[in-house]
Amino acid sequence: MAKNEQVCIDQCRFQPETKQLEITGWALDLASKKVPTFVLSAENMISSKIEWYPRSDVAAAYKTSASLQMGFSLKLFVENPAEKITLDFRFGDLIQTQTFVPNENILKEPKQPSQIQALYGKTRKALSYLKRNGLKNTLRRVKLEQSKQSDESYQQWIAENENWNIEAIKAEITAFEYQPVISILMPVYNVEEKWLAKCIESVQNQFYPKWELCMADDHSTDASVRPLLEKYAAQDSRIKIVFRSENGHISKATNSALEIATGEFVVLLDNDDELAPIALYEVAKCLNKNADLDLIYSDEDKIDMAGKRFDPAFKPDWSPDLLLGTNYISHLGIYRRSIMEKIGGFRVGYEGSQDYDLVLRFTEQTTADRIAHIPQILYYWRILPSSTAADQSTKSYAFDAGLKAVQDAINRRGIKATVNHAAGNGLYDVDYQVLSEDLVSVIIPTRNGYDDVKRCVDSIIEKTTYPNYEIVMADNGSDQPEMQELYGNYQKQLGERFIVESIDIPFNYSRINNLAAKVAKGKYLLFLNNDTEVITPEWMTKMVSFAQFERIGCVGAKLYYPNNTIQHAGVILGMGGAAGHGHHTFPRGDFGYFGKLEINVDYLAVTAACMMIRAKDFIEIGGFNEELTVAFNDVDLCLKEYEKGHNNVWLHGAELYHFESQSRGYENTPEKQARFEKETKYMEETWTGYIENDPYYNPNLTRVGGDYSVRVGE
Repeated sequence: MAKNEQVCIDQCRFQPETKQLEITGWALDLASKKVPTFVLSAENMISSKIEWYPRSDVAAAYKTSASLQMGFSLKLFVENPAEKITLDFRFGDLIQTQTFVPNENILKEPKQPSQIQALYGKTRKALSYLKRNGLKNTLRRVKLEQSKQSDESYQQWIAENENWNIEAIKAEITAFEYQPVISILMPVYNVEEKWLAKCIESVQNQFYPKWELCMADDHSTDASVRPLLEKYAAQDSRIKIVFRSENGHISKATNSALEIATGEFVVLLDNDDELAPIALYEVAKCLNKNADLDLIYSDEDKIDMAGKRFDPAFKPDWSPDLLLGTNYISHLGIYRRSIMEKIGGFRVGYEGSQDYDLVLRFTEQTTADRIAHIPQILYYWRILPSSTAADQSTKSYAFDAGLKAVQDAINRRGIKATVNHAAGNGLYDVDYQVLSEDLVSVIIPTRNGYDDVKRCVDSIIEKTTYPNYEIVMADNGSDQPEMQELYGNYQKQLGERFIVESIDIPFNYSRINNLAAKVAKGKYLLFLNNDTEVITPEWMTKMVSFAQFERIGCVGAKLYYPNNTIQHAGVILGMGGAAGHGHHTFPRGDFGYFGKLEINVDYLAVTAACMMIRAKDFIEIGGFNEELTVAFNDVDLCLKEYEKGHNNVWLHGAELYHFESQSRGYENTPEKQARFEKETKYMEETWTGYIENDPYYNPNLTRVGGDYSVRVGE
């Protein structure tokens, strides 16, 4: 039988140059849920420091409070590296003794660390995916990955897109009317010399010269750090250093760097990462187009210990709902210093997600028109064995801090909602409280289709938890006798909440829905295809919880084919023509591109196969465009909402099946082909700008298919 008194050593490493031994782990009495006291033998020890902190992974495994400080980090200096160090963990009357010989714990760098880490990460991710999603969906995902362009395509993208003309760039910089000083804030703590050097030199290699590097050493115990910082500062007057008298962790250290910054804008840089040579030039170029910007962010990728770049994060433009689900802004982030100082910089207690907390508070002090996105890779995030980038499970406390940051943001904004961890690390779900359960009119167009209608309406009645809805059947000339019998049964069940509106006209999806909307009495209109089936009972509640906000326009749902692959997860303009679906045929349970299938995401458009909109907005817009009889009428409607200043949002938690055939096409007759071409022409003429550049997509991603692969050779 396992002992209740648990002591787990995660890592022990010794630095012979400084004679410092570092030990990290956790300790807990599994029965009493109490943390032991700690006693360190004075023999063979010069000095020591121990810090205790929460471990959410341990808390989850053993069902303790996430705030319980059972994790520890011990740093001590020894006299003789060959002699043992003794640690006693005291659980009441019981003592667990751990011994270490420092010389036996020298951290040695593996010959090929990046490859080993990558292999380990891929293997573990594959096993985790299999466990979460099952064999069938795992095989589907493998097939998708095989059809996607490989890592070689990103190397090709780099070759195609990063042929910089340095002389032309420098001439352009000289001609800039606005040349602000940009302060780079860099907290430093015990970073290995070679990574620190590469980081600093990536700043010195900037094409844009008007910068200052503000470094705050957070009382590093590694003796090699200070001389290196002082060497670079002596070489370049733009490098400024503050040496903190005590270790305060990343938030305090970054604030110390902020205190010595003088630039109009500040940039955040971790001490082992790198900036692209064009980074500050692109920032200055952006500011010369619009000097009123308060926040600018760019795309980023990862760089391994061998210098190979991979795993690019190609981001959308400003997306407020996406930001509440994950910190998609991250690096490179450029902030107006006056606002940074106004909000007090970084907050202690959010370490691990301090940047996330910052950007949530910062964006509350500005507006969407003062936020810009540069769709270029300007930041290289270093993968080291201990970094969050390499292994997110190493810093689970960071995700708890992220949850706290999002909940704080919701509370500050006076919104009634609860924030929960979503399916993956660093993903969050905001569960908004429905303030008023106003009437929802579910509009279902049909012509006959008895089996489809029965399955659809039965699922609404049997599963929907939202109490206040009516169903409006927009009947487009049904002539099957059983349809009237079916309608009669529903009228008995729902009474006045089931309405049959007879619309006996030639098929025109837009006009049928517009006429049905006129008899709908709901505050919200929920357009729903008859070949859908409700999966999640809270689907309607979740849709209302978003549609109740004036800033929201159209609200979409997550639709699956019967084989549990994605049919709809947001519409992307310019995808495969005028518009197409992202993540098409991804297996159910997949996280999608940087988690986008498991959080709520802003898109330009969502499908009217299941779409909610406020009735007053629908009327103001003029309903669906009746010239678009079949295709793109929903996209057109969403774009009109967007141009009214409303965000269209796709919800991952409103799930339904959509029994539309995966191979269904519009062009299977000459008449349909002519109609489709006419409607495509309307979209291309009316919405050219969005088709050429969808702000919620990224120009560096493929326009051919919805798998979010890198765009090369298109």
